[in-house]
Amino acid sequence: MAHDNTSHLVEQLADVLLQHGWMLATAESCTGGMIAARCTDLSGSSQWLERGFVSYSNEAKYEMLGVDPALIAQHGAVSAEVAQAMALGALRHSQAQVSLAVTGVAGPTGGSKDKPVGTVWFAWALPSDTGPTLGAETAWVKTECLHFNGDRAAVREATLQHALSNLLHWLRQH
Repeated sequence: MAHDNTSHLVEQLADVLLQHGWMLATAESCTGGMIAARCTDLSGSSQWLERGFVSYSNEAKYEMLGVDPALIAQHGAVSAEVAQAMALGALRHSQAQVSLAVTGVAGPTGGSKDKPVGTVWFAWALPSDTGPTLGAETAWVKTECLHFNGDRAAVREATLQHALSNLLHWLRQH
């Protein structure tokens, strides 16, 4: 059932991105590329999905997306600051105008008192209305933290669903 819902979300997302002529880049940590994979389940996704970054390690977040290691040291990889830096980094290191980023603790290990298993930070970056050029410097960014229940698979699936549905929401509002 969840996969059917995802297919519907991806179809709607594709329509909105195509209407604007925008490309999407994903920056994924806890989902390990699931979001990009679900997007590519739709035939013709190369018209609106530019690329996906799987930046699972802190080093990958720095090397692939340009996330400042000081941000990770200060706030942790699972934080608003890092999610935002991942989303902006995905724009800087791609030809996309829209990005989404996810970083979280899928479990069953890795949780802490401050960031228990199921904690996920999201970031969505869209073109800003403030300037004619697109790119990371002129992006509008929204971040959000949610806590999901369930096992690793449930947390990752909920993350994927929320990332796509909110991206669709923000694109329709934009």
